[in-house]
Amino acid sequence: MRRRKALNYSTARMRLAGALLTLGALCVPASASAPERVVSLNLCTDQTLVLLAPDKVAALSPLARDPALSFVASEAERFPSVRPYAEPVLRLNPDLVLAGAFGAQAALAQLERHGIPVLRVGLPTDFEGVRAETRRLAKALGVPERGEALIADMDARLASIPRPSHSPRVLVWEPRGYTAGPGTLADAVLGAAGLRNASDGSRVGLETLVANPPDLLIVPSPSAFPSLATDLLRHPATAGIPRRELPPALTICAGPFTAKAAALLAQ
Repeated sequence: MRRRKALNYSTARMRLAGALLTLGALCVPASASAPERVVSLNLCTDQTLVLLAPDKVAALSPLARDPALSFVASEAERFPSVRPYAEPVLRLNPDLVLAGAFGAQAALAQLERHGIPVLRVGLPTDFEGVRAETRRLAKALGVPERGEALIADMDARLASIPRPSHSPRVLVWEPRGYTAGPGTLADAVLGAAGLRNASDGSRVGLETLVANPPDLLIVPSPSAFPSLATDLLRHPATAGIPRRELPPALTICAGPFTAKAAALLAQ
């Protein structure tokens, strides 16, 4: 009888302990395992990190502060910067490193050997890709609601863009005569603005452009680092072609802010 009571008492204690453990697990916030010190080594991940979780930034790449390239340049000024080498990143003691699919691969491999989680981010080429990548990063950072808010703002901006009465032929002309053809982010921006891409993705020289001009020529805003490659975009021979300048910071990386590029072109 005493043994049976002891067993019953022991079983009751085990059940109570299990119940307490279950209750404790339920009380743990969903973001408990989310990273708190995040380092970004890529311009595109710099911008998304600052927009999604500025309170988690341990360091950004130096490019984040360049207003010619970065949509978040002014905000990035208040964060430390770090170059894509393993040693300085390790000294920051991050619990997550964000990087692009290309570049700094040796440093990323070394960080992973030290047990640092690395998340490599893709390069979306349309707004559906922006939505997917924003949700993926927001989930990894433990701020899914912030990701949904950014996507909602982007979609509202896209929905508010007025549709033109006709679709002008537009050429996105970049340094050295490169153009943005089908399947590129610029092509998606043109489509969102109700414009028709006149490029098949091939390079277009000055003579070809002047001989068969588009209805509208889109060029990047003047660069802070002029060169022969960018001088081509402002050749006097193109003066008769209507043009619109587009800030590279809106289209170098795909993000919720890219909807502003479409809105600018639609004006």
